[in-house]
Amino acid sequence: MNSMGLVLEGGGMRGVYTAGVLEFFAEQDLYFPYTVGVSAGACMATSYLSKQRGRNKVINTDWVKDPRYISWRNFWKSGQLFGMDFIFDEIPNSLVPFDYETFGQSREELVVGTTDIETGETVFYRKSEPGFDLAKVLRASSSLPFIAPIVEYGGRKLLDGGISDPIPVRQAEQDGYRRNVVILTRNDEYRKSRNRFSWIVRRVFGKFPKFVKIMLSRHEIYNGTVDYVRKQEKNGSCFVIRPKEPLKVGRMEKDPVKLDALYMQGYEDAKQLLPAMLAWAEK
Repeated sequence: MNSMGLVLEGGGMRGVYTAGVLEFFAEQDLYFPYTVGVSAGACMATSYLSKQRGRNKVINTDWVKDPRYISWRNFWKSGQLFGMDFIFDEIPNSLVPFDYETFGQSREELVVGTTDIETGETVFYRKSEPGFDLAKVLRASSSLPFIAPIVEYGGRKLLDGGISDPIPVRQAEQDGYRRNVVILTRNDEYRKSRNRFSWIVRRVFGKFPKFVKIMLSRHEIYNGTVDYVRKQEKNGSCFVIRPKEPLKVGRMEKDPVKLDALYMQGYEDAKQLLPAMLAWAEK
C-alpha cells in the first residue's frame, strides 16, 4: 500500500463503522502513506495513525453514554448537540489520552477537509504543515450546521468538511494518489435526498450565500461523488469498503450496543475483503 491513498467518508456516529475497518488494518500493520478524511472519518484516522489500537472503540462505544458526549442537555446549554469541548479537549487530553508524539512522528500524512462558509469551498489542512492544530482542525471538520458553532481557524470561518466534499477521493488524486482505498459509511444503494428545510438554511446562514448554495445542493454533491467513486471502482482506481446493508445507526446514535455491533461490522467486512484488497493492490 506504499503508493496508495486512504479516503474516509464522514457520517457522525456512522463513522464507528470506519473505526472497525481501521482497527483491523492496524492489527494487520496495514498503513498508507496518505490519508484524507472529513468529519468522523478524519477523527477515526487520528487514533489509527497514532497506533492506539482500541482507542476509537473506547471513545465511541463507552464514552458515548456520557451526556457530555452527545445530549440535548448540551444543545440547550451551549447550542452544541455534541459536546465539542468534551470530545476534542477533555477526552484526548485527560480521559482517553491521545498519543500526540507518536502521531506527530509517524510518516503517514493526514489531510483533513473543512468547509469555508464564506467562500463555500473545501479547505484542506495537512498534518505536515507548520502550525497544524489537530484539535482545532478536527473540531472544524466535525462541526455540523445548526448543532455546532462555527470554528474560526487560520482566518477562516469553518464548518463540517463533509458538506462540500463528503468523500474526498478527488483530493487524494489531486495530491498524486491515483489508486485509493475508500471507506464509506453508507451502503451502495444509498442516495441523499434534497434538503426539505431550505427556508431554515436561508434564514440561519443568509449572510453566507455561497454556503447556502452548497447546503442546498448537498444531495447533488453527495450523489455525484458517489457516482464518481463507483466509476473509479469499476476502472480499478478505487477499492471500496462499504456496509452491505443500510445501517441501523444514525448520525446521532447513542446506543452503545448498536455502536459496538457497527464497529464489529466494519472490522469483519475489512477482514473478509482483505484478500481481494491485496489482490487489487498488486495489479
